[in-house]
Amino acid sequence: MNINHLPNKNIWGQALVDNLINLALAEDTGSGDITTDAIVSQNVKGEAYVVAKEDMVLSGINVFKKVFQNVSGQWSVVSGQFKERYRDGEIVRSEKIIIEISGNMRSLLTAERTALNFLQRMSGIATLTKKFVDSVKGFKAKIIDTRKTTPCLRILEKYAVQCGGGINHRFGLYDGILIKDNHIKAAGGIIKAVKRVRDNAPHLIKIEVETKSLKEVKDALNCKADVIMLDNMDIPAIKKAVKLIDKRALIEVSGGVTLKNVSEIAATGVDYISIGALTHSARAVDISMEIR
Repeated sequence: MNINHLPNKNIWGQALVDNLINLALAEDTGSGDITTDAIVSQNVKGEAYVVAKEDMVLSGINVFKKVFQNVSGQWSVVSGQFKERYRDGEIVRSEKIIIEISGNMRSLLTAERTALNFLQRMSGIATLTKKFVDSVKGFKAKIIDTRKTTPCLRILEKYAVQCGGGINHRFGLYDGILIKDNHIKAAGGIIKAVKRVRDNAPHLIKIEVETKSLKEVKDALNCKADVIMLDNMDIPAIKKAVKLIDKRALIEVSGGVTLKNVSEIAATGVDYISIGALTHSARAVDISMEIR
């Protein structure tokens, strides 16, 4: 996968990402790396390489580099140099070197864990996403993420989903309308909830409605919802809903999706399959950094 095809390829220049990196470094270093400072003289140079310990889809290489650059700036030493072997979105096989780094030894040792934490987390999300994406090949269904992300890391985690071939759902509460079960309860029903949204929301924003039964699907259709979410429905119910909707709205399936059943869900003809596990349950992949 070419990083230039990713919609959010330019997020690395955003102040938000830089702030996240600095917060992570402050959390780890505090007033300073007392172990490294005691062992390594200030101007010693060093080299390191980062190696994959399992097969993975890479994500976060620019965040990884930025951690080292920020540490170098904080400690007033020359920034290191990087030799990348892989780019975000590419498959890295076990034991392959991902990137080589040269620079101030103190910076290498101080930045190591924070940089790896980002890279392992993001690559874990990308790797899991790719497994789901590969499982629905041949079907029209697209794999999409949710808002079930680590607080403050959403921009990075949703980018990682893209690296794995997935699609981002709404980024937050402000850029998409999704009428969920609690909204429906608060409004007194789907029909009332949709009417209030149409009366108050920007007219160009599409309306998605969460449904838990065929009756609710009918209500959403009658309200002319743009997208109908089928929440925690079993396969027979999904098939009935797809037939009932009959292409009058886009269909999203959510809840209870696993690698074991995602292909069967996709085969029903739905348009989207949203999976919270992409970001809330992805396992960090095994990556290590070694000093030469």
